[in-house]
Amino acid sequence: MFITNAFAATAAASPTDTLMSFLPLIVIFVLFWFMIIRPQMKRSKDQIKMIAALQKGDEVITSGGQVGRVVKVDEQFVSLEIAEGVVTNVQKSSVQTMLPKGTIKAI
Repeated sequence: MFITNAFAATAAASPTDTLMSFLPLIVIFVLFWFMIIRPQMKRSKDQIKMIAALQKGDEVITSGGQVGRVVKVDEQFVSLEIAEGVVTNVQKSSVQTMLPKGTIKAI
Protein backbone atom coordinates (compact mmCIF):
# COMPACT_ATOMS: atom_id res chain seq x y z
CA MET A 1 0.00 0.00 0.00
CA PHE A 2 2.81 2.44 0.80
CA ILE A 3 5.20 1.04 -1.77
CA THR A 4 4.87 2.40 -5.31
CA ASN A 5 5.19 0.24 -8.36
CA ALA A 6 8.61 0.20 -10.03
CA PHE A 7 8.62 1.03 -13.70
CA ALA A 8 11.24 -0.06 -16.19
CA ALA A 9 13.49 2.67 -17.58
CA THR A 10 12.65 3.87 -21.06
CA ALA A 11 14.89 3.00 -23.97
CA ALA A 12 17.88 5.26 -24.73
CA ALA A 13 17.18 8.23 -26.98
CA SER A 14 17.68 7.59 -30.65
CA PRO A 15 20.04 9.80 -32.72
CA THR A 16 17.07 11.47 -34.43
CA ASP A 17 15.66 12.51 -31.04
CA THR A 18 19.03 14.05 -30.15
CA LEU A 19 19.11 15.97 -33.45
CA MET A 20 15.56 17.18 -32.93
CA SER A 21 16.45 18.49 -29.48
CA PHE A 22 19.31 20.57 -30.95
CA LEU A 23 17.32 21.71 -33.97
CA PRO A 24 15.90 24.87 -32.30
CA LEU A 25 19.42 25.95 -31.28
CA ILE A 26 20.70 25.41 -34.81
CA VAL A 27 17.80 27.41 -36.29
CA ILE A 28 18.39 30.27 -33.83
CA PHE A 29 22.11 30.36 -34.71
CA VAL A 30 21.37 30.43 -38.45
CA LEU A 31 18.88 33.27 -38.01
CA PHE A 32 21.34 35.14 -35.79
CA TRP A 33 24.04 34.74 -38.46
CA PHE A 34 21.93 36.01 -41.35
CA MET A 35 20.19 38.83 -39.48
CA ILE A 36 23.01 40.24 -37.32
CA ILE A 37 26.53 38.93 -37.95
CA ARG A 38 26.57 38.87 -41.76
CA PRO A 39 25.22 42.42 -42.32
CA GLN A 40 27.63 43.80 -39.70
CA MET A 41 30.58 42.14 -41.46
CA LYS A 42 29.45 43.68 -44.76
CA ARG A 43 29.17 47.16 -43.22
CA SER A 44 32.61 46.78 -41.66
CA LYS A 45 34.14 45.72 -44.98
CA ASP A 46 32.52 48.69 -46.76
CA GLN A 47 33.82 51.07 -44.06
CA ILE A 48 37.39 49.75 -44.48
CA LYS A 49 37.17 50.20 -48.27
CA MET A 50 35.87 53.75 -47.86
CA ILE A 51 38.68 54.70 -45.47
CA ALA A 52 41.28 53.19 -47.81
CA ALA A 53 39.88 55.21 -50.73
CA LEU A 54 40.04 58.61 -48.96
CA GLN A 55 41.80 61.25 -51.01
CA LYS A 56 42.35 64.98 -51.04
CA GLY A 57 39.16 66.92 -51.81
CA ASP A 58 36.68 64.37 -50.44
CA GLU A 59 33.96 65.69 -48.17
CA VAL A 60 33.40 63.59 -45.04
CA ILE A 61 31.65 63.41 -41.68
CA THR A 62 33.58 62.14 -38.66
CA SER A 63 32.10 60.03 -35.88
CA GLY A 64 32.22 63.16 -33.70
CA GLY A 65 29.97 65.01 -36.15
CA GLN A 66 32.55 67.27 -37.81
CA VAL A 67 31.89 67.98 -41.46
CA GLY A 68 34.91 68.86 -43.53
CA ARG A 69 36.93 68.56 -46.70
CA VAL A 70 40.00 66.31 -46.72
CA VAL A 71 43.16 68.38 -47.15
CA LYS A 72 45.83 65.75 -46.46
CA VAL A 73 45.82 61.97 -45.96
CA ASP A 74 48.52 60.18 -43.93
CA GLU A 75 48.79 56.55 -42.87
CA GLN A 76 46.76 57.00 -39.67
CA PHE A 77 45.53 60.61 -39.75
CA VAL A 78 43.46 62.81 -42.04
CA SER A 79 43.58 66.61 -42.08
CA LEU A 80 40.12 68.16 -42.46
CA GLU A 81 39.36 71.73 -43.39
CA ILE A 82 36.22 72.44 -41.36
CA ALA A 83 36.11 76.16 -42.24
CA GLU A 84 38.16 78.58 -44.36
CA GLY A 85 41.71 78.30 -42.99
CA VAL A 86 40.73 76.00 -40.06
CA VAL A 87 42.34 72.57 -40.35
CA THR A 88 41.95 69.75 -37.81
CA ASN A 89 43.62 66.37 -37.67
CA VAL A 90 41.53 63.29 -36.98
CA GLN A 91 42.24 59.58 -37.08
CA LYS A 92 41.25 57.82 -40.28
CA SER A 93 39.12 55.39 -38.31
CA SER A 94 36.94 58.27 -37.06
CA VAL A 95 35.75 59.07 -40.59
CA GLN A 96 32.17 57.85 -40.62
CA THR A 97 30.67 58.80 -43.98
CA MET A 98 31.84 60.17 -47.31
CA LEU A 99 29.54 62.88 -48.65
CA PRO A 100 28.80 63.70 -52.29
CA LYS A 101 30.81 66.60 -53.75
CA GLY A 102 29.29 70.02 -53.05
CA THR A 103 27.47 69.01 -49.86
CA ILE A 104 29.44 71.38 -47.64
CA LYS A 105 28.48 74.39 -49.81
CA ALA A 106 24.83 73.39 -49.54
CA ILE A 107 24.94 73.38 -45.72
